[in-house]
Amino acid sequence: MIELSIAFVLGLLFGSFLNVVIIRVPTGESVIYGSSHCVKCNTKLKSWHNIPLFSWIFLRAKCSFCKTKISIQYPFIELISAIIFLTLASKYGLSLPIFFIALSFLMLLALSMIDFKYKMIPDSINLLAILFAILGAWSINGIFENFVNALLFAGGFTLLRFSLSYILTSSAHRAIKKNVTSWSKNYNSYPFIEAMGEGDIMVAATMGALLGVQLTLVAIFLSAVLALPVMLALKNKSAEEQRVPFVPFLALATFIVYIFDTPIMAYIEANY
Repeated sequence: MIELSIAFVLGLLFGSFLNVVIIRVPTGESVIYGSSHCVKCNTKLKSWHNIPLFSWIFLRAKCSFCKTKISIQYPFIELISAIIFLTLASKYGLSLPIFFIALSFLMLLALSMIDFKYKMIPDSINLLAILFAILGAWSINGIFENFVNALLFAGGFTLLRFSLSYILTSSAHRAIKKNVTSWSKNYNSYPFIEAMGEGDIMVAATMGALLGVQLTLVAIFLSAVLALPVMLALKNKSAEEQRVPFVPFLALATFIVYIFDTPIMAYIEANY
């Protein structure tokens, strides 16, 4: 019970810092320098304004100075971070490898929120997610295996990206050639279509390091299943509204598969 309480508190504390990362990294601000302040009135916050989860409740979700509403993102991220630490600790106990794994999932959580809000995936957070995932092993051989799996899926997704981009771009070229006129034939208006972003490739590397080959394939399939209802719901929307951030689904699927790895592997071994 004490161990789980420690895990929960650690999750809240790291979740509080994660909010800083989510808010400042996309705008290029330092996450180390510069004290916490209200995003509306810029007033420096007191120490008791930064108590994870509880400050938001006690302040009634309003800034103590200007009374501007405080986003629910703050307690949400703190609570989810605490749940991540608590869930991992309840299954595996507290240890250095689990600590690194928890940090990797927190980086995936940060990437999910940034992708959802800004449609961007910062390389700095992505690299930290991969690093923590690789270090989340119980031996030197385990670290090496995690590194190999990360490279395997990074390479696999890079090849997939190249292949799909080539197919989509070639298809667009053929469609444009059918509409070429005598006055436009000398102008190259062929678009280049990217099938996926480089950020997704790095997320795949993190997934490979965390889950291994078989479970990562399961997580990729599960992420597509989770995203399908959202994509179907947006099919009649505009092209911009149909741009669904995929990192949140990859991150959620990775966590689900990581927690339920034993029954999933048992099913795979029994049926394949």
